[in-house]
Amino acid sequence: MRTVLRWAASLRLVTLLALAALLGFGPLGSSALAREALRADTYPTVQLAELPPEAKQTLALIQRGGPFPYPRKDGSTFGNREKRLPMQAKGYYREYTVPTPGSRDRGARRIVAGEGRGGDVATSGEYYYTDDHYGSFRRIRQ
Repeated sequence: MRTVLRWAASLRLVTLLALAALLGFGPLGSSALAREALRADTYPTVQLAELPPEAKQTLALIQRGGPFPYPRKDGSTFGNREKRLPMQAKGYYREYTVPTPGSRDRGARRIVAGEGRGGDVATSGEYYYTDDHYGSFRRIRQ
């Protein structure tokens, strides 16, 4: 019975994605489908201990309020245009550089922090890590 239910759920998802592609929606289909894919209980996570040391240092800077290595960029608004993070009001997310050793520029690694209920990224506990310049995110578990 479980196999049949899993198969039916998979078939439903494939059908929804195919329909969304036919209608010209983005890579995840409609925004409703994208929101469904980003439910908190199904969001990919990563333990803080599993992150590179530079990410741990960046998170510590966020929680202290800086100073940041790229003051013009770090702390700027992250627009979530690709809708890869849970949908929130504009200005809710802030982005921070995670330095990449040997890179001549900022590299592709970032931590994106949400304001949380208190409106402060330093204390919200809502942090996402990307190592592919916003292609994918994992929520950091501390």
